[in-house]
Order: sequence, then C-alpha cells, then structure tokens
Amino acid sequence: MNGLGGQDAGALPGPVTDLDSEPFFAGLRRRVIVVQECAACERRRFGRLGACPYCSAPGGTDVEVSGEGVVHSFVRVHRPLTPAMADEVPYAIATVELDAGVRMVGRIEPPEVAAIGVRVTSRFVDHDGWTELRFTAS
Repeated sequence: MNGLGGQDAGALPGPVTDLDSEPFFAGLRRRVIVVQECAACERRRFGRLGACPYCSAPGGTDVEVSGEGVVHSFVRVHRPLTPAMADEVPYAIATVELDAGVRMVGRIEPPEVAAIGVRVTSRFVDHDGWTELRFTAS
C-alpha cells in the first residue's frame, strides 16, 4: 500500500508551476515549507506577491517555516471531481493557520479527524515529479 488509497502515486495530477510558485514547490521537494516575508513589516504571506499586501512595501524574502498549525476550515470530499481522484475519496481538504502566521491549503489525514481547531503538522508526499504538502493530526 502506498498511502494513496491503493492508487499509484504517479497518477495524481501535479501542479503547473510559474516564477512565483516554483520556490514553494522546490521547498516541498526539499521537505520544507517556503513562504514570503516582508522586510518592512515582517508579516508573512502565502503565495508570493510582488509587494506586501499589508504595508505595500515592494518585494519580499523567501523564508522556511514550521508546518505546525491549526485547522481553520475544511471540507470533506465524498465524490471525486476527476477520474484521477476516484480512489482517493473520502478525503479532507483544509485551510490551515500555520503557527508561522500564514494560511495554506492541504489535505488532512486521516479525513475523519478533520475539524476546526484540530492541531496538525506537515507531511510531505512524493509523486511522480512533484511533492505534495499534507497535514496530519498531531
């Protein structure tokens, strides 16, 4: 068993990266979470932007952050949206408020533990050519 409901890990569709998203996905391949931090106000954000949405300072610095946090919201999926996800249901997707001060989206494992306020920690799942960020209850 490969942790993907019996489905070959290479069968799941991967991300289409661009200049802004590549540092995040490169970080996942290295088993780290990369977000952007403003040099002026020091607030963190995900995804990368050309200027800070809080103080409007240009640019930002990529920083590595912990994958620990709390489920902010979630949805439990019982019907696959694509054939590639047919063997994955049910699964839960959550918005996680990381302790580092940013929110990001990822799958919660196991899906039945997904609930608002649940503490989670990151887990990295390798697929054919990409690495996925998931979260497990801690």
